[in-house]
Amino acid sequence: DAALLDGDIRPQAPPLNEVQGLMPEADKAEIRRQALDVIRQYRDRGCTLPAAPDAVTQRRMMAFVAGIADIGDDYVGMMREEMELDGVDARQVDIDAAVLAAGNNPDFHVVIVGAGMSGILTGIRLKRAGVAFTILEKNADVGGTWYENRYPGCRVDIANHFYSYSFEPGHAWSEFFCQRRELQAYFRQVAEKHDVLRHIRFGSAVSAATFSEADHRWRVSYTQHGSEHAVTGNVLITAVGQLNRPKIPALPGRELFQGAQTHTGNWDETLALAGKHVVVVGSGASAFQLVPAIAGEVASMTVFQRTAPWIAPNPHYHEKISDGTQWCLQYLPHYQSWYRFLLFWPGSDGIYPALIIDPEWDDNGRSVNAFNQEVRNNLEAAIRAQVGDEELLAQVIPDYPPLATRLLQDNGSWFSALQRHNVELVSCGITEVTADGVTGADGKHYPCDVIVWATGFHAQEFLAPMRIENGTGSVLSERWGERPDAYLGITTPGFPNFYMLYGPNTNLAHAGSIIFNSECQSRYILSAIKQMLEQGVYRIECKPEIAAAFQDKQRETLKNMVWSLPGVNSWYKNSDGEVVATLPWLLADYWRWTRELDPNDYILS
Repeated sequence: DAALLDGDIRPQAPPLNEVQGLMPEADKAEIRRQALDVIRQYRDRGCTLPAAPDAVTQRRMMAFVAGIADIGDDYVGMMREEMELDGVDARQVDIDAAVLAAGNNPDFHVVIVGAGMSGILTGIRLKRAGVAFTILEKNADVGGTWYENRYPGCRVDIANHFYSYSFEPGHAWSEFFCQRRELQAYFRQVAEKHDVLRHIRFGSAVSAATFSEADHRWRVSYTQHGSEHAVTGNVLITAVGQLNRPKIPALPGRELFQGAQTHTGNWDETLALAGKHVVVVGSGASAFQLVPAIAGEVASMTVFQRTAPWIAPNPHYHEKISDGTQWCLQYLPHYQSWYRFLLFWPGSDGIYPALIIDPEWDDNGRSVNAFNQEVRNNLEAAIRAQVGDEELLAQVIPDYPPLATRLLQDNGSWFSALQRHNVELVSCGITEVTADGVTGADGKHYPCDVIVWATGFHAQEFLAPMRIENGTGSVLSERWGERPDAYLGITTPGFPNFYMLYGPNTNLAHAGSIIFNSECQSRYILSAIKQMLEQGVYRIECKPEIAAAFQDKQRETLKNMVWSLPGVNSWYKNSDGEVVATLPWLLADYWRWTRELDPNDYILS
């Protein structure tokens, strides 16, 4: 009934995580009354749907739900693809079955390194396309970061109904933001469903990959069960992530500590914390989940904070999903798709303008433009509403613009934990570790039984510790140094038939879900493989001038982004202060650029 789109009851543009359109209770009640009639009619006619709305009506529906006048052309295509209302997975790249059946490339093989989210995704895409592949995974199971990170409180910070594959959205999540065990189970279940597990060699740590100019194949060396092995492939794809190599600061005396030490990224599951005196080093994404989870069982906890994080309020964080919501997601046609849209749209590119530095703006370093200042005011007000102690308040309100670092979200657990009687926040660094504790830069000694290093990862060392070498002896890590670069974050000149998922400058710091990015990248890579097989191409290499132009444009764009502000520390930057991790483009731009490989950008032979 398209007349509903012109009715008096209309959603407003909701902020992220608000899924009721900011409507008054009376309007909600009327909508539920109408919806119940629609559901009864659907049931009584045998659960059959009317004809699908045309494209124009769908566009009006999207704008209506989003609470705006219209949705741009790029976003309509992107969101229709994301929602799959027609049941078609438009991101799957099909390869001519006749070409595959002809057997002209009987040995064509793809090697994927990593069986985390993006590795499984690409395996599924290759499986559907009929292309042979092998996945090498260093761990004993799938899931990547959700297999490795096992610290108490570990969970996703993107809503599950969006942090999932578009073709396998899932509805049975127990929480809106699930914990790591449930996430790891999801990825394993999807891998099982699509018959990918038998293509994975678990316990296989890749050490090197070398391209042969003689036969145009990659030779990938790996260790499994203490023995050296190798596998070859026409195409090499790395899907190793950025946040999987724990980093611990080289502080003097760390080896002298007599208690227990553990890193959040390599958690010691035998560690007993009850009644212990604990020091947590760090206040970022893992610490803000860990601290509330263990605060109630430890005798005392001291949290060392280098940089206060910006935290957005989210009442759904830690919230269980009600039976009613589960029923709607499972049984109402397209409810899940529209709910996914409502999560994606506010968390898409709407906040992008707040990231751009206005050179005329002067707010004493507190914000970078008027929109950014508005974001700051809202976040700061939310923090003040949760923290009553002025001394603590001075520590937890960041002194830098919002969105310059990863914006966390919480339902109040972090600030509640910091205000417990047994928790102390110390806003300084650590100068040394002693046998029975740590010494802060404030000169005080803090005795403890346990040190937890919530100090992040070696995020800037892409693809380490693997040695990726092309056929002329060039080693990728040596060529990159501390300035990794890749065309579209996917491929790089001089390294033919080589592609990266979650490569340089593809992390999402302002919007979306990293799974969305991986789906874009996977489709792009599959389109390259399609050209190789259907056109008889044995080698595809990015043109240097294309990659250089892209990098110049990217670096110029990054200079004007909030992440590049001097004096703001984050894992987005290398030691020179250059941003090498995050994507400086609109999601719609990246989606459009990666829909298909343009052969004009490459040397094909």
